[in-house]
Amino acid sequence: MSFSEALASDGQNAMKPFSARRFVPQRMLKQRDAMTIAAAFWPRRHKFLPPGVERLFEVEPGTKILAQAHWQPQPKNSPTLVLVHGLEGDIKSEYMLGAADKAFSQGFNVIRVNQRNCGGSDKLSNTLYNSGLSNDYLAILIELIDRDELPAIFFGGYSMGGNLVLKMAGELGPAAPPQLRGICAVVPALDLALCVDACGSPRNRLYNWHFVTSLKRRMHRKDKLFPGLYDLSGLSKVKKLRDFDNIITAPNCGYRDADDYYFRASAVRSIYRISVPTLLIAAKDDPVIPFESYSEPGIATNPNITLLAEDYGGHGSFISNDSAERHWAEARIVEFCQNILSSGETIPQVSQATG
Repeated sequence: MSFSEALASDGQNAMKPFSARRFVPQRMLKQRDAMTIAAAFWPRRHKFLPPGVERLFEVEPGTKILAQAHWQPQPKNSPTLVLVHGLEGDIKSEYMLGAADKAFSQGFNVIRVNQRNCGGSDKLSNTLYNSGLSNDYLAILIELIDRDELPAIFFGGYSMGGNLVLKMAGELGPAAPPQLRGICAVVPALDLALCVDACGSPRNRLYNWHFVTSLKRRMHRKDKLFPGLYDLSGLSKVKKLRDFDNIITAPNCGYRDADDYYFRASAVRSIYRISVPTLLIAAKDDPVIPFESYSEPGIATNPNITLLAEDYGGHGSFISNDSAERHWAEARIVEFCQNILSSGETIPQVSQATG
C-alpha cells in the first residue's frame, strides 16, 4: 500500500507482524570492539540525501534545538522520520546521515535533530542535555503536527537518543497522538545505571575516556558562553561517566545524585506503557549496553514492541557482510516504518495536537 493509499484508507487493522532478515556481520568485524570502532571510520557516501534546511525548535522558553530538515516535494503527503543521536554525537554522525539517506530514498521526510548543546548549538541554551529530556522530543512532535501538519511521524533514536524517544512514547502511553506512528530505537540506553557502569568497567576504558574527555570539553565551552553559571570546581575529579553525572548532571539538571538521575531518566520505567508500534534493535555483544537491559518484563509483555536481538553488532554499528546492504540497522528502521504504513492502518487527517 502506498502512502497516499494509506492516507485514504478507511480501515483500521493491526500492524502486520514484523520479521527481518538476520544480521550477518562483516567477516572481519565479529569482535565487538572492532565492529564498534570500525563504524566511525567506514567510508560512506550519502548519494540520495539532499542538503538540509536548518530548523530551530523551541522546546522550552529560552531553549532551542538545532535540526536539519530534508523535505520531499510534497511534505504533507509523505511520512516523516525524526532522528536523534547518541551521547556526544550530533546530526553529522555517520549513522544519522546513513539512516537519513536511506529513509529519504524511500520517500520519507527526514529531520536530523541535535540534542541540546550538540552540533555546535551550545549557545542556544544555558541548560545541559541529559537522558531525561524526553519533553524536548514531545515538543518537536507537537510542532510537526500543529505547524507542519504532518500526518505520519516516526522517531528513531540511537543509544542515548533511543532512550529519549522510548521515554517520550512511554510517558505518552495511550494518549499518544495518532500522528505518532512508530518508534525505532537502535541499542537504546534504556537502563542508564547498567549502561554507565558497563562503560566504566576496565575493559571499556577507551569508551569511557572518549565520553568523559568530550563531556569535559563541552563543559569548558559552556563556561565560556555562560561564565559562572556552572560550578566546575569538581570537574578535575571526573574520571568516569558516573562521576560526571554526580558532579555535573545531577546538580544542574534537577536530580539528587547520579542514582536518582538514572532511575528517573531511564525509559525502562515506562516502556510498558508504549502504545505505538516500536522496534528495538539490540546486539548481544554490545560493549556499552548490557543485553540484560532488554530483560525488563515491560518489553516482553508489551505487544506493541518488537525486539530484534542479534548476536553481533557492537555498539550500534551493525556493519553487514552484504555489500548491497552494508548498514543493516539503518535498513531495518526504514523497513519497520514501511511495514507500519503498509499495514492498512488509518493515517489520520491532521488535527491539532494541543488545545
